[in-house]
Amino acid sequence: VNMDGQGVTADPQLQQFIEVESQKQRFQQLVHQMTEVCWEKCMDKPGPKLDSRTETCFVNCVERFIDTSQFILNRLEQTQRGRGSFSETMSE
Repeated sequence: VNMDGQGVTADPQLQQFIEVESQKQRFQQLVHQMTEVCWEKCMDKPGPKLDSRTETCFVNCVERFIDTSQFILNRLEQTQRGRGSFSETMSE
């Protein structure tokens, strides 16, 4: 922001870079959160290798986490689309 309070028009390449980096950061946060949740849920006693029950638990946990995240993202997109069309009809 300039001293006079006007927004600076950013370089499109810079905007693209920032968007990509923030997507990477969101993805890393998601993976970290998923790892934490599934580790707490599935890992009774850490050992040299996973037994089949623990492995199945991890697979199911990760799949449910991904399904849930995808559902939430889709729901948010639908909500935003709904709002967009509502504001467009209001201005006509």
